[in-house]
Amino acid sequence: MMSNKRIQELELVMEFEKVEECFKEVSSWIENVGRKRLKETVNLDDSLEMLLQAQKQFKEFDLVASEYCKRGQEALKRMNQWEDFSFVDVHSYRIKLQAYEDQLEEFCTQLDETRHRVCETVRLYEFFDKVRQGICCTEEGVKS
Repeated sequence: MMSNKRIQELELVMEFEKVEECFKEVSSWIENVGRKRLKETVNLDDSLEMLLQAQKQFKEFDLVASEYCKRGQEALKRMNQWEDFSFVDVHSYRIKLQAYEDQLEEFCTQLDETRHRVCETVRLYEFFDKVRQGICCTEEGVKS
């Protein structure tokens, strides 16, 4: 039984090392690229044309960012098997895993919120643009 337990522990540690390599890549991208790009999207431009350009650029970024989120979430799923084990030896790995999970969850939430904010801002500007055009057409009709 002790031998089986040790083999299981070693298998989990080897699996964690594979997952950790994936998480280090995802984590590095989040810190060096993802967060910076999200911060750039905080101040959206004042014209509809510029806003549509920003939305296009965000959509391109969003595709890449969503792929990183997906990779991180898939790696987390692979580690769900750790919940079945209560080995003291894997405690430090669980702490690292929790830190990766927290970072990934925070970034994915920020990405979702930014996606929603950009979409809603574009919709609002499009609405105001239609209202402005309607007012201009009404004023022209009144002048005629």
